[in-house]
Amino acid sequence: MRIWIFALHLAAAAFAAGPASASEASADLRADLRDGATGRVAFASRTPTGPSELMAGQGAPTAVTAELKLPDATAGRRMPLMILSHGSGGILAGREEAWAERLRAWGVATMLVDSFTPRGIRSTGEDQGRLSTAASVADALAALAIAATHPAIDPDRIGVMGFSKGGQVALYTLLEPFRRGMAMGERRFALHVALYASCSLPYRSERTTGAPVVMLLGGADDYTPAEHCRRYADWFRTRGSAVELAVFAGAHHGFDVPGPVRRLSRVQTARNCGLDIELEPLPTGRRWADDTVIPNDGIGAYLRGCMERGASFGGDPEALAAAILAVRTAVERHLRP
Repeated sequence: MRIWIFALHLAAAAFAAGPASASEASADLRADLRDGATGRVAFASRTPTGPSELMAGQGAPTAVTAELKLPDATAGRRMPLMILSHGSGGILAGREEAWAERLRAWGVATMLVDSFTPRGIRSTGEDQGRLSTAASVADALAALAIAATHPAIDPDRIGVMGFSKGGQVALYTLLEPFRRGMAMGERRFALHVALYASCSLPYRSERTTGAPVVMLLGGADDYTPAEHCRRYADWFRTRGSAVELAVFAGAHHGFDVPGPVRRLSRVQTARNCGLDIELEPLPTGRRWADDTVIPNDGIGAYLRGCMERGASFGGDPEALAAAILAVRTAVERHLRP
């Protein structure tokens, strides 16, 4: 049974980076990139514990880092950029950098954001409470803001692409309450590309940016099942987004990562959950399951009942080839390199 929750406080456990974990990034913190800097850049973000803090403009100030690279050949004109958001395992060998290389070969600059290392985190796969997805959303929006100041980047042709947890970031950055919380003004992403994102507990809002969306999913994914994203895609369409959704038959979670499919026994999965989380509540602020009021303390019990551990993860060359074609087509259509 579908459960509709009008709530602000479904948040992961708090994790705020202390001075020691952020010291390296803070040492060379950049306010803008007007000087045309490339390579490793550090910039200000926040660490909200969940959606409520993100929407309220709250969260511990945090310095995060990203690797900004331009295509080898530039024509002297401003170019598009893709911001990349990693998954629960962090930046993985053969995934984020491989996609960045492909994008640059297509004439798109890349900015690979590291949300974990500056906060002293290696992975959240076994404990998503270590860092809320809202914090990664804040990082992506902060990256958009600073990237838009770079003289070689066209601020109107910046996209976001993410993997698993980062795929959620690619989708949630469409939501206006999060954009407003980061004081983005008129700045928004021109394209959102999500690979095997979790759509079991999706955030929804009255308004989105309406930007185009690409969802690339595995038909055999038992970590973040594709069916949940079909519903989320339909919802984004009602909010004005052109959505391309592709499900690759037989492909598992992480189909774009080199290596065979293997079992990850300890990872947390919400595959059997089904909450639609409305960021803008009813005037009463109450939570509802169909026609029944759900007390605040009932949400935690629901999640404890539906969350499980264990899922499959591994590459699929055919799915990767299809994903590359889909991403390149979307880039050429919406970012025009």
